[in-house]
Amino acid sequence: MPELDLKTLPRHVAIIMDGNGRWAKQKLRGRVFGHKQGAGSVREVVTCCRRLGIPYLTLYAFSKENWNRPEAEIRALWGLLDRFLKSELPDLVSKEIRLIHIGDTEDIPPYVLKQLRSTEEITRNYDKMTINLALNYGGRQEIVRAAKLFAGDILSGRIGTGEISPELFSSYLYTSGCPDPDLVIRTGGEIRVSNFLLWQLAYAELYFSELLWPDFHEENFIEALKEFQRRERRFGRTGEQIKSVILGI
Repeated sequence: MPELDLKTLPRHVAIIMDGNGRWAKQKLRGRVFGHKQGAGSVREVVTCCRRLGIPYLTLYAFSKENWNRPEAEIRALWGLLDRFLKSELPDLVSKEIRLIHIGDTEDIPPYVLKQLRSTEEITRNYDKMTINLALNYGGRQEIVRAAKLFAGDILSGRIGTGEISPELFSSYLYTSGCPDPDLVIRTGGEIRVSNFLLWQLAYAELYFSELLWPDFHEENFIEALKEFQRRERRFGRTGEQIKSVILGI
């Protein structure tokens, strides 16, 4: 098995953490138990990213579509998130990790939003690593929101039509200032992106794992990184052109 090349790691990894409920069902437990166990996988991946020096990690924690789940499960999820933010804050501080919320604030329970804002404020000056926590997030909704803001600045004259570009539009997204994901990991065996970072993952490598999220540990994350390193990222160029750039020809 080849070793992980620390010189060619992705700058930004995004993860769709799928399979908590199914994992719990397999154990003959309630779905909330699966979400609790999934927190352990989050800790392992965050710790691994920090150790390897991967500067950006985005975690898809609660989507717009998740509001369609049973009300009792939704309440439990928000409670778990509140406790998780409180319990992990000392570790974020000790590792100098910044946490940023991406997604709508509307409908997030006030007590959770308060803890989220507090965590963002406490960690806002850290630059060793950034975690984007996608809560109440939807990719299409993010693009529509950005388009409205963008259009408003054009109509007001703050931006001229000649300045319109993909790069400028990206600055209106929640992830402004953050590089696009190089690698997107989805656990749980599903092969789709589920309304996640639709603009940002245009050139991302996609990695799908059959493992349910609570069973996805550091060694599995490392394997995903190795698979990323086995792929040739051409960005529209030929393989020969990429080799010429690498060799300096």
